[in-house]
Amino acid sequence: MGSAPKPLTSRQLASLLGVSQSAVSRAFTPGSSISADLRERILNGANEHDYRPNAIASMLTKRRTNIVGIVVSDMQNPFYPALIERLTQGLQRAGLQSLLFNITRGANIEDQMIAIRTYNVDAVVVIAATILNPRTLMWATEGRRSVLLNRLGQDDIDTVCCDNVDGARAIVDHLHSIGCRRVGYVAGLTKTAVGMTRHSAFTTRLAELGMRLTGTASGGVYSYDAGWRGALELLPERPDAIFFASDILALGGLDALKREGAAGDIATVGFDDIPMASWPGYALTTYRQPIDAIVSKTVDLIVAENPETPRQHLLVGDLVVRASTVPDVTPGLHPQP
Repeated sequence: MGSAPKPLTSRQLASLLGVSQSAVSRAFTPGSSISADLRERILNGANEHDYRPNAIASMLTKRRTNIVGIVVSDMQNPFYPALIERLTQGLQRAGLQSLLFNITRGANIEDQMIAIRTYNVDAVVVIAATILNPRTLMWATEGRRSVLLNRLGQDDIDTVCCDNVDGARAIVDHLHSIGCRRVGYVAGLTKTAVGMTRHSAFTTRLAELGMRLTGTASGGVYSYDAGWRGALELLPERPDAIFFASDILALGGLDALKREGAAGDIATVGFDDIPMASWPGYALTTYRQPIDAIVSKTVDLIVAENPETPRQHLLVGDLVVRASTVPDVTPGLHPQP
């Protein structure tokens, strides 16, 4: 049995087509400078001669991998898989691929961050909700374009995040407008900058409007079960509304209130606007995070040729009013004052 033929090289393809080797390289590089006609000619020729570009050789030549490392945690919160899907799609449109580093509960975060150094990624996006050691984070991302996505707390790395202050205030204003005055709060992760900012803005706005915080329950995690437990913990205080720090918490809380026969008496609000929030069985009022804008800004920062000084980019979302606070409302965006 004869040996398989050796793969065609870019130099050989260029010779067959009568073009330069650099033209072949540009034809397979998204966003490169090459005419549409020449690109089509080269791609057709590559298909005819069964040529496939050698990604590893290209990486060695350009000293770039076009791979972005994505550091994540809290994957049981449905918001994050949805965010990661959109982010990887956005990176792919920019000609980049993704390598996922998943920090599981109980894992050594520093060890996971150090692992990034063993992979030759061009950039790092950190979505992990858990607060990382700043020195470890800086060491792991040194020499790489880096973005903290949907988290706060570090001035020397670009940050892209939903405006949690705007979101919390919009929620309190809505509850006040429908007559709620006694409000409970169910938190998820309490030791994150995002969680603390959301809670602080919420309680501050309650005080400004003369509303009362009846109690705070903390599940320690963003999960359905934690929301269920949190709602039952707050129920004895007889709140007329409960703000859940995420939609997945709110869905668990709503089901718990339904079981207790209290869902019709307590307005319920979440945060994120995950797909399940709009299901008729929940019809959850929530603050919609601007995922498209978050992804767009993150990709822009990753591919920027001349990056500016790192800064915080806060993006405003929208309050979506549904039946969990206004039973007969037509679902849709709620104008903010």
